[in-house]
Amino acid sequence: MKAGAWVRIVGLTMMVALLTSCGTGPVRRVSEPAARIQQLTVHANGSWAVEVRIENFSSIPMRFDRFDLQLKLGEDAAGQLQAQPGLSIGPESADVIKVELTPSSAAKLAIADALSGGRSLNYSLKGDIFATPDEAKQRTYTIERSSALSPAPGLPGVMR
Repeated sequence: MKAGAWVRIVGLTMMVALLTSCGTGPVRRVSEPAARIQQLTVHANGSWAVEVRIENFSSIPMRFDRFDLQLKLGEDAAGQLQAQPGLSIGPESADVIKVELTPSSAAKLAIADALSGGRSLNYSLKGDIFATPDEAKQRTYTIERSSALSPAPGLPGVMR
């Protein structure tokens, strides 16, 4: 075998060894989570059960320790959605946390009007989610979300 062929073989072997040593497994990407209302149920006493969907867009599990979100319906403050779920959500997954809320008078009227008229209602969430990426320290993520809720057909008092 010629000397040039040996040089190429040794060079290729070294390149393969170098490339395999660089592989550290899957990429560990931590992305900002999101929150939105999955369902809002009006109880007979006027209080609400609000199902908050927490979405983990990271490639690793995250523990969601707590959240504090201001809920607005249109321009009216409805109340604070606060919880300490201590819930672990897997990579690129979501889970729902139910929060009981005593809404403001203006928010009660807005929901009642939307339900009776069969209309959708704009809402916004603004606040913080405190989450801990797998094997790291807790981080604070600021959330701002705007969307709309509509009456759920066949489910009186339910907006989705």
